[in-house]
Amino acid sequence: MVGGVADYTRLIADALVRAGEQVHVWAPGPSGVVTEDGVTVHRAPGRFSPGDLRALSRELDACPGPRRLLLQYVPHALGLKAMNVPFCAWFAARRKDERQVFFHEVVYPWSLHAPWRHHVLAATTRVMLRLVAESADRSFVSIPTWAEHLSARAKQRTEWRPVPSNLPTEVSAVDVLRARASLPEGPVVGHFGTYGSAIVGPLESVLVSVLRADPRRQGLLLGRGSRAFMEAVVRRRPDVAARLQARDALSPGEAAAFLRVCDVLVQPYPDGVSTRRGSAMAGLGLGVPLVTNTGHLTEPLWRELLPVALVEGTAPSALVDATEHLLSQDEARRALGEHAARIYREHFALERTVEALLRKPPGGMP
Repeated sequence: MVGGVADYTRLIADALVRAGEQVHVWAPGPSGVVTEDGVTVHRAPGRFSPGDLRALSRELDACPGPRRLLLQYVPHALGLKAMNVPFCAWFAARRKDERQVFFHEVVYPWSLHAPWRHHVLAATTRVMLRLVAESADRSFVSIPTWAEHLSARAKQRTEWRPVPSNLPTEVSAVDVLRARASLPEGPVVGHFGTYGSAIVGPLESVLVSVLRADPRRQGLLLGRGSRAFMEAVVRRRPDVAARLQARDALSPGEAAAFLRVCDVLVQPYPDGVSTRRGSAMAGLGLGVPLVTNTGHLTEPLWRELLPVALVEGTAPSALVDATEHLLSQDEARRALGEHAARIYREHFALERTVEALLRKPPGGMP
């Protein structure tokens, strides 16, 4: 498994093992069963296809009860082109097990002028959601907006549970010093992400403006796709070429060390910062001062708790102003980083999620 939800699943599995739970994970992949750090991982090609559900049932039933099933729900990850209704019906039928579901995504959106196949997909994902949500004993949503797609009955068994950082939240001083030594001198303005098409435009505008304002500043791009983005920026803006660095093949520990090096992180999001944004969670968890923006998916807590320097909307000029303010105010920058780390520990940390998962549901189920 590779990617945000896969990384999250790994973190949850490891944390549950540390809490004394016996953990099995079923996922697509080359056939085989392996034990990794106490987690038993079952892999098979097409694991969730209709023809494999009987075998999946046998393997689950072989595990001692009582059993708690936790489904990491992303329609596209279930196969059948995001329309795996048989799997959702199978999950709904597992009445002897406690069924929990974590909704990372919920439905494909309706669009009046979309192709007919998109209408079929939108309708089918709603059928799938109903099957899973109505049968689950407990549900979790990564952002409150997803709960709006649930029935009133399902909402009563649903709680919002932010996704924690996929990176370590503690880094040794030696690792941070090693990362810093690999970069030129000067204040470091960073970005962490995958450089999607909706983000790179605002990011380039902000980053180039900030670098041009002070020749001492360095730009640090972290995450998959960072090198390709850097090369594209350099072709268009050769005057900042010597002050851009990219690191796109890092382990989680290495990525955390380079994040800690940053004086400020700039994280624009087209739909606004939200607790499903793992890149924002990574910065918060490490106490890195972060500049970001609001949008239609931004939860109220961002304005209420202000763990970041928050601007309204995606205008690059506002993000530039907020970044310049933090770079010019050492004390404000330090205080924001400490506040971010504290808010992360209290509200977003992995331990909070594990506590919620292990909490007994109403009705006395195991």
